Amino acid sequence: MSLLDLAPVIPVVVIDDVQTAVPVARALVAGGLPVIEVTLRTDCALEAIGRIAAEVPEAVIGAGTIRASDDIARSLEAGAKFLVSPGTTLSLVEALESSGVPFLPGAATASEAMALAERGLKELKFFPAEAAGGVPYLKSLAGPLPDVRFCPTGGIRASSVPGYLALPNVGCVGGSWLTPADALAAGDWGRVEKLAADAAVLG
Repeated sequence: MSLLDLAPVIPVVVIDDVQTAVPVARALVAGGLPVIEVTLRTDCALEAIGRIAAEVPEAVIGAGTIRASDDIARSLEAGAKFLVSPGTTLSLVEALESSGVPFLPGAATASEAMALAERGLKELKFFPAEAAGGVPYLKSLAGPLPDVRFCPTGGIRASSVPGYLALPNVGCVGGSWLTPADALAAGDWGRVEKLAADAAVLG
């Protein structure tokens, strides 16, 4: 399974209240974005992944902000179907390779991308996308690294998505604008679904 080809946008979701996990996932799926990354940035993130895995089977649920092998084990136990890391150390990439599920290791420089490509890893997360150079930077990597594809994440907005997706070395983008904190707090699932639907047609 290539994570980069399942949907043009992967929602990057921060869950502060586990009760919002299932309805937000259902709203994203209804909007046409079934691949969902829940970041391990809150105490309830793993429980949220577990609930989505159990109650929203049409979603492809993954865990983000993977930083250590323990994160991998706990995410898989919760039900994560893929893993995403903000960056990549040698020990982490070895653990990711042993996980048995698809993963996007993080890279922000040409050297990092080359090191991962040497290991046969050609589908990477580019983070933090906007801060690291955005569309111009990724465009410049396409020439020397034509066999490496990216999912840029970090600071991306709906208005900048088409520019990224137009690049030959970008398969999809990740973004948090699809699940605004105020919409989740208010239970405004219609707004989330609309944002997802607008993003789903960008690819």
